[in-house]
Parts: sequence; C-alpha cells; structure tokens
Amino acid sequence: MEQSSVFFGPVSLEEINISQIIDGQMARHLGIEMTEIGQDYMTAKMPVDHRTIQRIGILHGGASLALAETVGSIAASYCVDRDSFYIVGQEINANHIRPVNSGFVHATATPLHLGKSSQVWDIRIKNDAGKLTCISRFTVAVLKKTSVL
Repeated sequence: MEQSSVFFGPVSLEEINISQIIDGQMARHLGIEMTEIGQDYMTAKMPVDHRTIQRIGILHGGASLALAETVGSIAASYCVDRDSFYIVGQEINANHIRPVNSGFVHATATPLHLGKSSQVWDIRIKNDAGKLTCISRFTVAVLKKTSVL
C-alpha cells in the first residue's frame, strides 16, 4: 500500500532550489541546497567552508540553525495550500552534538505535529559520515493570506 505524502500538491527539488532558495538571501549565500524529498521529510545540505565556520575553524552554531530553519521552513510551507496560507517561524532551538570542520552537513526535517494553526518539526543535522552533529526543534505558525500580503 502506497503511503500518502504530508506535502500539499506536487513538489520537486528543482522548483524549491530555484524558487525558494533565492539569490541575495541567506540560504543561497550559505550554499544551502535541497537534496531530497520523501513522503514525510525534506533534506538539505550546506557546505562547511569560509561562509559557515567560526573563528576556530568549525561549523558555526548559527549556521546550523540557519540550515535547520531553512529546511524546516521550506518543508512546512509545502504542508499547506500555499495559495491560501503561509508559515512563519515562532521558535527554534538546537543542541550541538559534535563539531564539523569540513565537507557538508545534511539536515533532515520531519514533522512532529501538523496542525491547522501550527506545526512542529524535528531537524537532525549529520556530517558526511552520517554522524549526528545537531538536533533542532522548529515551531511555525500557519497564517491565512490576506490581500495585504
């Protein structure tokens, strides 16, 4: 039996990487790219390089949070009718587990709660070897679009 997707309508990596990760915005500047879409998750990667490290040469915690919020926001936005609703971040937290000094980090967002007015996402960030580097929980509000937007 085929599992139904949590995402509203069709979604593709190409569409997200072109229309959601936009030149001039933080995600593009940090080199974030969506890499996988499953029935109930999305994954993105980010390089560990001069844009994302801190002074001692390891991945900056703020860059990990930017990656987590990016993949979480994009995934959350595809769980609603985007013609009628939009999402905004309410709260994000993170536990940094192990340092990373090269390669890429890969963040996978899976929903813990998909409600009418809020969503809660679990985001696991791993290094290229698949070792957990950061755990984040991200909460968004689901808001109705109005003509003001």
